[in-house]
Amino acid sequence: MAYFVYILLSQKDKHLYVGCTKDVTKRLLRHNTGHVFSTKNRRPFSLIYSERIEDKATAFNRERFLKSLWAARFKKKVLADYLDKISQD
Repeated sequence: MAYFVYILLSQKDKHLYVGCTKDVTKRLLRHNTGHVFSTKNRRPFSLIYSERIEDKATAFNRERFLKSLWAARFKKKVLADYLDKISQD
């Protein structure tokens, strides 16, 4: 079964959140309805990035990397691409 590593943008504080799940749609709904303790005060969220990974261990390693300082440049690029996209719509 595939896993997804995702990045959310908080519309409230403009910070990013990185997570891992089997179902991105359900997980985003849980974040936006306040069922995730670590994000309930930062709602609403927009999904700005997700990547499909085939095995659980690799997915959680990728999540751990994206939460590290080493991934800051990558997350800034994802955010810039997302903001460019919505400004064109």
